[in-house]
Amino acid sequence: MAIRVEHEMHERRKGRNFGVGLLLVGFIAIVFGLTVVKVLQLGDARKFETFDHVSRPQIIPAEDAE
Repeated sequence: MAIRVEHEMHERRKGRNFGVGLLLVGFIAIVFGLTVVKVLQLGDARKFETFDHVSRPQIIPAEDAE
């Protein structure tokens, strides 16, 4: 079997795939960055548990429950 030279079409596809991969990595980085900023803005990590828009009696402090 002879070694075949890559066709020009393969070179274009490789370039496109590289571009799509960069876009995907960029999107993931943006989502991760927004998540980190959101969590850090809460200040206390325990507040993250309360940020689900659902009333849960087990997380209400004792002085407010009376």
